[in-house]
This record gives sequence, structure tokens and C-alpha cells, in this order.
Amino acid sequence: MGCVLVCPCQHTHTTDVSGHSEVSDHGLGSVSTSSHGSHAYPYKSSLQEKTTGASIFTMAELSEGTGDFSQSNKIGQGGFGLVYRCKLRDGRTVAIKRAKKDRFEKRLSVEFKTELDMLSQVDHLNLVKLIGYLEAEHEHILVMEYVPNGNLRQHLDGNYGVALDMGTRLDIAIDVAHALTYLHLYADKPIIHRDVKSSNILLTGKFRAKVADFGFSHVGPSTDVGITHVSTQVKGTLGYLDPEYLTTNQLTTKSDVYSFGILLVEIFTGRNPIELKRPSDERVTFRWVYKNFVEGNLIDILDPNIEKTPETLGAMERLAVLSFACSAPSKKDRPSMKKSVEVLWNIRKDYLAKKQANLKLSTTKTASMHCDSFHNTLDSSGHNISTDFSSRTSDAQGSQRHHSSP
Repeated sequence: MGCVLVCPCQHTHTTDVSGHSEVSDHGLGSVSTSSHGSHAYPYKSSLQEKTTGASIFTMAELSEGTGDFSQSNKIGQGGFGLVYRCKLRDGRTVAIKRAKKDRFEKRLSVEFKTELDMLSQVDHLNLVKLIGYLEAEHEHILVMEYVPNGNLRQHLDGNYGVALDMGTRLDIAIDVAHALTYLHLYADKPIIHRDVKSSNILLTGKFRAKVADFGFSHVGPSTDVGITHVSTQVKGTLGYLDPEYLTTNQLTTKSDVYSFGILLVEIFTGRNPIELKRPSDERVTFRWVYKNFVEGNLIDILDPNIEKTPETLGAMERLAVLSFACSAPSKKDRPSMKKSVEVLWNIRKDYLAKKQANLKLSTTKTASMHCDSFHNTLDSSGHNISTDFSSRTSDAQGSQRHHSSP
């Protein structure tokens, strides 16, 4: 199987491709601070309901909830602006994305409206939930579900101190695949995310994954009337971009599938898609993985932070095969996200079964070793006791003969 990847030094003329490559630490991706304090905004009653179900917030409440947009509540930043943690008056903690307004561009306004529109249409466990928004002359703010455990990229980088085991990584992959399947097949209209990457995958305290940042999302083709693609300007992040979409401007759901394949490689290697500080033959991670996989060097491509057990290596091998299929050069050779979910569930089921079997075998071996050790100790002790008893008996008999002698 061949592979086609995009060199990071190409296509830099496309501002939407490069301009959105850095997303917020929180994974929500984009917003910016302002020097205005809460005193500058008159208080109005908040939480007016819009027909979409999203609440309309006032600047007074959001400013109050973020401590006047203080640095202590800043949790991330990106091309769109800054992300803050906000405590609402009803006690809820939310994340807000505040657009840059010092140099507010038309592009950012479009992203804001796109994300607001897309998020108001979707409702899924593995998608970050839209709670509300604020749109004024110079303010564009999205109020989102707060996901407290950082993003997947941060965990793969070891920022939280504990490495994700293979079981958790499989669960995360399945969650993301479920989210994309929902967007492609079960939303009111097909939605293509266009920016699937590890920093846009937020994690809950129980490591459930939630896909975030819909600023680049686009309504997909209506397959029921025979439309196969949408022609649109290329947007996304270098390293994850579908090469067919990049060269033809034809966007399909398979563009998300390609990005998901790159994400799978991240999940089992722990590496970024592009790592320029590595040797030249390792800088594009997908190519490096494919080469080592073909040569049979499975251990070399597994994240060194993952325990190398038979079940882990087996799961990684199957994940690699799926990633190669998802990131095939031609979209016609890529599986759907629905099919990818099915494959992932089977990988997870077999991984857990083998892990349980190996654990049971290990427990049995340990118990057998303890039992053998006990018997050896008992045999040794019994021999000593017998020898000691015989010696003392012999001594006693000798003493008795001595005393009974005339």
C-alpha cells in the first residue's frame, strides 16, 4: 500500500491551512483578549433563548464569570483568539472562546458564524456542546461545555504526568470515530469537520473524548441526490490534510477519514504528524511508521510510554493497518467512519480478551510458583525436623543406657 503525504513546506500560500494550525491548549482553538473590563458593560438580564436552544449571554455576565477576562482564567489560545474558563451565575463552569477584536478579520467572523451554526445543529456525547453565545458589534464569543482534562495532544506529550495505556487510547479512538460517524451520517445535514487532530480532541476526567472546534466545518454533499463532493477553498491543518482535497478542492466525508487515519498514527506512536527536529527520514510520522511496519519493526513505532505486551503489540498492528486504509491516497480506497468504528470495536474486544487471558495466565503462574516454593520450604523443613528428631532420640537413648549401666 502506498502513501501520499503533504510536505509542510508546500502550500503555505493558503492562509486558512497554515493560519489555523495552532489551536488552544484547551483544544477549543481560537479567541482573543480585550482591555475592556466588566465595568464597561451595563448589566442586562442574560440567558435569552434563541430558537436553536442556545442561550444568548450578556457581556456583563461573561466578564464577571472570567474575572474580567483575567490571565488566571485563560486556558488556551489559537488563531481565532483566546479561551477562558468562566463561572456562570447559576454555578456552571463553562469555556468561552472570545474572538480577537483588536484586528478582527472577516475570516474570523465567518469561522464564528460557522461554528455557531454547526454546533447549534448537533447533539452527541462525543461532541463538545454549545451552551450559548454573544454577538455584538465588536464581540464574538462562544460559550461551550467545559471539558476539564485537557486535550489528547497534551496527554500524548506527557503534560499530565501519566501515560495513556492502550485500552484508554482505543476508547478515545472509538469516541472520535463515533463523533465523526454521527456528523457524516446522522446529523440533520452531513457535516465535515475539516480539522480533526489531537489538539481538537478534549478529554473528560474519565477520559471520554469530545471533538471540538467547528470553525472550519462545512456542510457535506447531499448523497441522496447523487452529489459526491463539495467544491470549496482548502482549510485544515498541515499534516492532517487530505491530499486529494488539497489538489482538487473537492471536499468529501472521506477527507475527515484521512485526518482520522493520521490521528490513529498519533495515538499509537505518541508523535506529532510532522516533527521537523527529528532525522530527515522520521520527520513525516506516517511515512516513518509505514516504512517500519513493512519492515516488521513494530516495537520501534509503538509509543515508548506504552507497556510492550503481546496484546498491546497486537492491537497496535491492527490500528496501523486501519490507519493506512483511512489515509489511503485515493478517497475511494478509504473506509467510511462507520466501518472504522466497527473495526475499532473488534480491535478493542480482542485486546481486552487477550489482556484478560494473559492476566489470568500470569496469575495462575504466580500462584503455581508460590505453591512450589511453599512445598520446597515444607520439604526442607520436614527433612530438618526429621533429622533433628532422630538425633535427639538417639541422644536420649544413649543417655538412658549410660544411667542404667551398673
